[in-house]
Amino acid sequence: MAYDKFTTLTSQAVPLPIENIDTDQIIPARFLKAVERKGFGDNLFRDWRYDKSNLPIADFPLNQSKYSGKILVGGKNFGSGSSREHAAWAIYDYGFRVVVSSFFADIFQGNALNNGILPVVVSPEFLEKIFAAIEADQNTLFEVDLQKQKFTICITGESTGFNINPYKKHCMTHGLDDIDYLLSMKEEIAAFEKK
Repeated sequence: MAYDKFTTLTSQAVPLPIENIDTDQIIPARFLKAVERKGFGDNLFRDWRYDKSNLPIADFPLNQSKYSGKILVGGKNFGSGSSREHAAWAIYDYGFRVVVSSFFADIFQGNALNNGILPVVVSPEFLEKIFAAIEADQNTLFEVDLQKQKFTICITGESTGFNINPYKKHCMTHGLDDIDYLLSMKEEIAAFEKK
């Protein structure tokens, strides 16, 4: 399996209420030298997490111990900019399994789904409710149900649906990337070839 199977996730969330977060901010270009997907999480949001002396910037959410969880909540237009797949690698390697926003750049959204991250698009109004819930209590839990395609703020019970391509939903539910999916069908492919 390429990635963790995803069914239902209940987790706290890390807020990043910044709009137009591009892939160079997610993982700066100078860290794109590796070809394996490991180690990129160390440099996730590097220029926002650390100052020029490599000291943690205290008020950046990922540096605040009060925030934790496998859900990253970003502002509108998350993942814009270059098409680098490393941005998804860095988010996954850091430990996030879901990114929530009111809008994702198309290429980032595809890269996220191809790399085991569920991008959940919610309305701007619901996004504000998520940020407000975290601000009221950083330990607030959220439930992401892939089968039902539903995102819920647990403390209030408010929920919203989200869309996902059926093929990508199948892959995420079974922890498959595109190659794993094809390999899982090798008997059907062999039978088709015989015909």
